Amino acid sequence: MSRNTVFIQANARQMLGARISAESFKRASRRPDSFDVVIMDAADYPLLMKAGQSILRAGHVRAWEPDDLQSFTPLRFAPPRLMNYQGKAVVVDPDCFGVGDVAKLFDRDMGGKAVMAVARPGHNKRNDYIATSVMLLDCAKLTHWDPDKDQADLFAHRFDYIDWIELKREDPATIGFLEPEWNHFDTLNAETKILHTTKRRTQPWKTGLPVDFTLRERGPLDFLRRLRRRRYEPHPDPNQEALVYAILADLVDKGSLTKQELVAEMAANHIRHDSLDLIDRYRGWNGLPAEAA
Repeated sequence: MSRNTVFIQANARQMLGARISAESFKRASRRPDSFDVVIMDAADYPLLMKAGQSILRAGHVRAWEPDDLQSFTPLRFAPPRLMNYQGKAVVVDPDCFGVGDVAKLFDRDMGGKAVMAVARPGHNKRNDYIATSVMLLDCAKLTHWDPDKDQADLFAHRFDYIDWIELKREDPATIGFLEPEWNHFDTLNAETKILHTTKRRTQPWKTGLPVDFTLRERGPLDFLRRLRRRRYEPHPDPNQEALVYAILADLVDKGSLTKQELVAEMAANHIRHDSLDLIDRYRGWNGLPAEAA
């Protein structure tokens, strides 16, 4: 595989979101045949599915939960090998949706950089934070990314997860930066190219469902907060809900997703239980700002 490819990370809990994401990138592009879209499933990586492991995270040993909502994150580093260390790849989280044309991102002159991502200074109280939830990769320059070895080293505590996921193990000279609209955090406006519904508790397709991700607790108040907020909340921007369900309606109408599959996903609490009604409501919706549309 060497053709430009969008890689979407996923696990069982986020597979439907990944399928919506995959459709969104083709739907938003004027050149949908110029790139491929591949969903990477954590289930295909045995180390990620092994119970009883732990990782070093921010200097502390943390239990690894294979069933956690975000157990797919180590897959961010798999695309170069999947591409045989050739060509360009864009890797995204499963809650990222194409709004602008990703073909333009593949056309980007990377200026000799191996990785490009959005800088997010101040996030998590770090001025040098890099959001690797969306990355543009020059795979030929990333031959040192070996997912099997890196995952083995992660679970052996040979490096800290945070250093890995924030690219602190990379030479800073090989990292370039994308404009914020290529990883627009819960923002949908005329500039948005990739919408990232990054606040897990308000993912639009999960409103009302029980929370299914690990909440980090720092004390008794956090424990009480967790008890109070056991369910996903409505997204504050109804247009983001509309966008997701308009794309989902396309998947159903094309036969790429059957209603039986959707009902099974609802029964598994992977998607909200009123999804069939929302598909009917938002079918054909295109309320995007003019530039994004």
